[in-house]
Amino acid sequence: MFKGQPKGLYALALANTGERFGYYTMLAVFALFLRANFGLEAGVAGAIYSTFLGLVYFMPLVGGVLADKFGYGKMVTIGITVMFAGYLLLSLPLGSDTLAMIGMLAALIFISVGTGLFKGNLQVMVGNLYDDPKYASKRDEAFSIFYMAINVGALFAPTAAVEIKEWAETSLGFSSNDAYHFSFAVACVALIISMGIYYTFRSSFRHIEGGKSKSGEKAVAEKKLSAGEMRQRIIALCLVFAVVIFFWMAFHQNGLTLTYFANEFNEKSSEGFQSMFFSVWNLVLIIIGVYALFSLFQSETTRGRVVAGSIVAGVVAVLYYKYLNLNGPVAVSAPIFQQFNPFYVVALTPVSIAIFSALARRGKEPSAPRKIAYGMLVASAGFAIMAVGSLGLLTPDAQEAAVEAGEQVPLVSSNWLISTYLVLTFAELLLSPMGISFVSKVAPPQYKGMMMGGWFGATAIGNLLVAVGGFLWGGIPLWAVWTVFIVLCLLSAVFMFSMMKKLESVTTDA
Repeated sequence: MFKGQPKGLYALALANTGERFGYYTMLAVFALFLRANFGLEAGVAGAIYSTFLGLVYFMPLVGGVLADKFGYGKMVTIGITVMFAGYLLLSLPLGSDTLAMIGMLAALIFISVGTGLFKGNLQVMVGNLYDDPKYASKRDEAFSIFYMAINVGALFAPTAAVEIKEWAETSLGFSSNDAYHFSFAVACVALIISMGIYYTFRSSFRHIEGGKSKSGEKAVAEKKLSAGEMRQRIIALCLVFAVVIFFWMAFHQNGLTLTYFANEFNEKSSEGFQSMFFSVWNLVLIIIGVYALFSLFQSETTRGRVVAGSIVAGVVAVLYYKYLNLNGPVAVSAPIFQQFNPFYVVALTPVSIAIFSALARRGKEPSAPRKIAYGMLVASAGFAIMAVGSLGLLTPDAQEAAVEAGEQVPLVSSNWLISTYLVLTFAELLLSPMGISFVSKVAPPQYKGMMMGGWFGATAIGNLLVAVGGFLWGGIPLWAVWTVFIVLCLLSAVFMFSMMKKLESVTTDA
């Protein structure tokens, strides 16, 4: 999995890890902050949340166009600086009046613009490393590793957001609303770390900051695209972009309706074996155990297998000891559920790579477009779990009225959300890293920045549509809310399969 990759991959991946840690720490509590600090209704808070997500993912289109002209490295540096200014502004406790709202919106614009210059262009640089024929066959694996690194940062974000907020309340005496700003300040620190990593290890990828490496330029020169081939590639990319709109519309309900569900309908505590999953350190131990287990079977030396086996045994022993010494129930807060998706991504990435590597050796690995179509089917199954788990529950409006009246309200087990995040992560692993790899491979060389921006532009439209979940949240049954996303994912999968011949022919020619 990690063997034979260029060193620049790890430098770029770790730089992205720090930035994503800060971003997801902020995002974990942002929707709740909007409602608590400004007293916004669910739909209005959802509109602000989804508009921000839309801008974050739309701006890479602009950033890509600029990078194609001025260079990727330059845009990355400017982007991380602008992002820092936005997070710094968001960290200031300005209150809840009109001035505070203006300051908050200005911060979101800075963060969006900065992310647009940073995120997409960093990924184009990763792809450019694999234009070298020596590394070309490892492109899909590389983007899986890169995607895993993103989620290492995201894994710790919900815990950091919750614990830093609670620390500001209990130890520093800040009000609940002002304490949110300490969670936002984490992003400033994370960006400083990201910038340090980027410049410390810059020598490993400096050769592709402005575009192609020399070997990549040679490879491109050997195969010039005709106008017809270029048109076919761009059409294929646009077809994929159209589908991923609906995936991200559904998937990013994790920060909106799935968080609302966790806040209003989920049990407020967990005990026994289940409670162990709400400690991020237990999740880290599981991840270490998974990677050690893979090393146990893949190691080429006896010493390596002994070390790996010892780590697996140690992880099992520590987790069992912690299980035996559980001390009553633990509190479950809504944002903490957002740690499960990145946990699953990091833990399951080697599983995914191993499966597809085995299929590739047999000549049976699905193409990237086919993986994307399968991902849409799996995503529909994730929301089907939520639909079943929501049967018999009140509508959100009825639940709120019952709570205000002091009545006993029905709450569900955390297992419904934990299972949903597992299935949605399978879908994400099939769709997101494979989609990014597909764009970097198929995009015409002179439009790589723009086409990667197009991927994020599609994501942006999907994020704008996330607000649909917020506006559905209220007077209609919960199962009906989730069914909307089931239907959209199924229709998208059908569309992908109907276009498969066209998409796979372009993939083969690239």
